[in-house]
Amino acid sequence: MASSKEYLAFILGQLSELEDVTYRAMMGEFILYYRGKIVGGIYDDRLLVKPVRAAIRYMPTAPYESPYEGAKEMLLVEEVDDKQFLVGLFNAMYEEAARGKKEEEINGER
Repeated sequence: MASSKEYLAFILGQLSELEDVTYRAMMGEFILYYRGKIVGGIYDDRLLVKPVRAAIRYMPTAPYESPYEGAKEMLLVEEVDDKQFLVGLFNAMYEEAARGKKEEEINGER
């Protein structure tokens, strides 16, 4: 089942406080970008994000779900009605992506 443009519009509305949230339509679904970085997507009218450390820390009890058959599992965002939660999640994920692997290696994280 493909995702609806109405659900995409709802999610984009929830993220309207953030600058530079874009999307790309792909095979009936939508890949979401924040400041040029892929953070997740909308699959079957579900918001799924990459299971990066920041997202896991932000949503420690979030279930893992596959966006489509054969794909790597992602984190299901269940709090889509909470605008501030979503803004915080995307900001946390971007901050981690912006730091990059070099800072993690310097700090001894892997």
